[in-house]
Amino acid sequence: MQNEPPVTWDTAMAGYDRDLRTRGSAERTRHAYAVDLAAFTEWAKALHLAPGDLRHRDVRRYAASLSSEGKASTTVARHLAAIRGLYDFLVRTEQVGGNPAELVSSPKRPQKLPNVMTGEQMRSLLEGIPARTPLELRDRAMFELAYAAGLRAEEIINLDVTDADPDAEQVRVLGKGSKTRVVPAGEPAWRAVAAYIERGRPALSQSPERALFISKTGKRLSTSDVRRRLAAWVRRAAVQGGVTPHTLRHSFATHLLEGGADLRAIQELLGHASISTTQTYTRVESGRLKKVYALAHPRA
Repeated sequence: MQNEPPVTWDTAMAGYDRDLRTRGSAERTRHAYAVDLAAFTEWAKALHLAPGDLRHRDVRRYAASLSSEGKASTTVARHLAAIRGLYDFLVRTEQVGGNPAELVSSPKRPQKLPNVMTGEQMRSLLEGIPARTPLELRDRAMFELAYAAGLRAEEIINLDVTDADPDAEQVRVLGKGSKTRVVPAGEPAWRAVAAYIERGRPALSQSPERALFISKTGKRLSTSDVRRRLAAWVRRAAVQGGVTPHTLRHSFATHLLEGGADLRAIQELLGHASISTTQTYTRVESGRLKKVYALAHPRA
């Protein structure tokens, strides 16, 4: 490292992006890191600080500058995570001697519980999709499967026809970090998927498109397509506001927990790398029980 010229910000950024790509990070994740790190490197360049010059006090100053600009604690924490990731890469590749962000703690994030629908609201939403036209058949199958298997929006659109196994009543899912998991789904979801494949999908496209869920022009859907279609059916069902594809996933996990499912099993079904992420749903259940107690107990 001493015989080589000091690493520049541009070289560091380009190398880190290649490293993220090699490790299977999603395009959206890489873009988010790039945006946050671009702001950080501009700040460092203005102070004439190269990657090897940075110390923990500099990173702390940068975090303080973000807070003074009115940035939310979650935004500051995200920037710090991006800086830590960049320096982890630089240390691992022996381009710098240490990670100056390691000693800088992230601001405490406010604990926000996931938005969850009740079982009755979910039934009202799903059964309110008529399943008469090809697009209705597609939407009914898509959201039945999303809730039945706890899928992220990106996982929904990445499904190929060959990923669905109606006989075994399970679906192969490509999750975060290109990790694959196999998730079971119930009969209502498979009935909806079968109806879509038999009567809906052939009417949308005769081309050899691999995607399970396709648009009216026969192309693979985007995540914005999924959000837009869900929003339309939510308005029609007149259920609670703020429902997104992730609400279906949150509801899937919470309803499993309420039904007595083991937290480790839910972690595996959701494809969470850490059990601490899954433990969010125990807070949801705890919050629900507190509300029930407050309404029902005479001395609450």
